[in-house]
Amino acid sequence: MHKKKMPRLLCFTAHPDDEAGGFGGALQRCAAAGGETHVVCLTPGQAATHRGTAKSDQELSAMRRQEFAASCKLLRVRHGEILDYPDGRLDRQEFLTVVADLTRHVRQIRPHVILTIGPEGGVTAHHDHSMVSIFATMAFHWAGRNNRFPEQLKDGLTVHQPQKLYYGTALFTLSDRQPVSLAPATASLELSPQEFETKIAAFKCHTTQAPLFPYFEATMRKRGHLEVFHLVAASTPRKIEVEKDLFAGVKE
Repeated sequence: MHKKKMPRLLCFTAHPDDEAGGFGGALQRCAAAGGETHVVCLTPGQAATHRGTAKSDQELSAMRRQEFAASCKLLRVRHGEILDYPDGRLDRQEFLTVVADLTRHVRQIRPHVILTIGPEGGVTAHHDHSMVSIFATMAFHWAGRNNRFPEQLKDGLTVHQPQKLYYGTALFTLSDRQPVSLAPATASLELSPQEFETKIAAFKCHTTQAPLFPYFEATMRKRGHLEVFHLVAASTPRKIEVEKDLFAGVKE
């Protein structure tokens, strides 16, 4: 009997806590459906304003890696990984080096769907968020082409074309932050009360960021249980449709 392959979801983020705040609902939903979820975070967040008890960048990095692991466990992420790019300096990294790194991850994980932050930087307009968006977008497009980073294909990897790319977006902006122009929502997930509370709890795993907890939770509860996304690209040409399932139309 043919065993149905379960969907694979890959989420690219910039900092520990992005996985919970931006994508906690989608990660839970995919895992609950039997899917395989992965999060690749580019930086350990060592330049954060809030530092807990850390006395150095190295100590903060180690603490935030542990917090990230706890959050991923709560969100039922199959594999979470933090890379070693410098927090607050993603805009100063060599473009092709980072895109090659993320392309390798795509070819290794072979996701059906990729999630990342929008190039505006999300509601916080953080420049690291903008850069991970650009890097991840190019990795989505280039992972399936054998003329992009062909040296990787000599290492046993093969090309892989993901089927859908989404940017996380929102139906609100933050009045105390820099202005952003958010992508329209084309997909929305209505989180159950349990999914919503788990998302907040996962964010609170990042205990070094405790001063942010009241603001984050108040904002989430004010805006409701929706987690929304913008479909950026798809391997099969299509007209835009309003979706309630990020794997709608995905084939094995």
